[in-house]
Amino acid sequence: MGHMDNWNKMAKPPAGALKKITGGRLNGKTNINPQWRYQVMTEVYGPCGIGWRFDVEKLWREDGHGGIVFAFAHIKLYVAISKGQWSEPIPGIGGSQLVESERAGLHSSDEGYKMAVTDALGAAMKMLGVAAAIYSEAWDGNKYKDEPSAAQPTKDAPPADPKSEPMVSNPQLGKIKKLRTEGAMEVKELMAFCNVRYGEGDPRNLTRKQADDLIELIPLVAQLGLTPIHLDEYPKPLPKKGQS
Repeated sequence: MGHMDNWNKMAKPPAGALKKITGGRLNGKTNINPQWRYQVMTEVYGPCGIGWRFDVEKLWREDGHGGIVFAFAHIKLYVAISKGQWSEPIPGIGGSQLVESERAGLHSSDEGYKMAVTDALGAAMKMLGVAAAIYSEAWDGNKYKDEPSAAQPTKDAPPADPKSEPMVSNPQLGKIKKLRTEGAMEVKELMAFCNVRYGEGDPRNLTRKQADDLIELIPLVAQLGLTPIHLDEYPKPLPKKGQS
């Protein structure tokens, strides 16, 4: 069996397992039904507890702005590689909200930690290829996005102009530098993060929309040492150090 065999089996969720997110910071992203993740893991590796399993390493909370409270979970995922032998742990960190802000005021959730664990499992399973085509934005549940549509011929279509969006402003660059310094984040770390998340290592070459996203995420990266692969799962970033 090749290294990519299981990855490819789990990479493309069916349309019924996908739901577009509308509104909020994740507007336009795709939500993946966690039950499908568990199903495809069972199809490939076997039942939970026999073919794959996980341990909850840590649950914790962080206070946010305006009374918002975040719940976080750190899990380790394992898959069986032979009878009685498990793989090395695959880490996953996920988050949700224990107290969230709604139009009517603050709302408490009794499922914050459960959703954080579900989120963390999704982050770990990505490493095995679960829904990989969604995260690479190459699949919409029906067909590959880069396949030309018969109803929309692409011949002689003008190429997309990446410069059509407004580019990062000087005030945004100043804010990015300030947040990086406050979070003790080295320049090379920031550039590596930008390269993975935006495909552009130099913050000066980002669009304003990308810069706004980066400004929100730097405190989260600095405080928890997270990598870009985890960040799409978070409902909101953490506040800067010293803020509540």
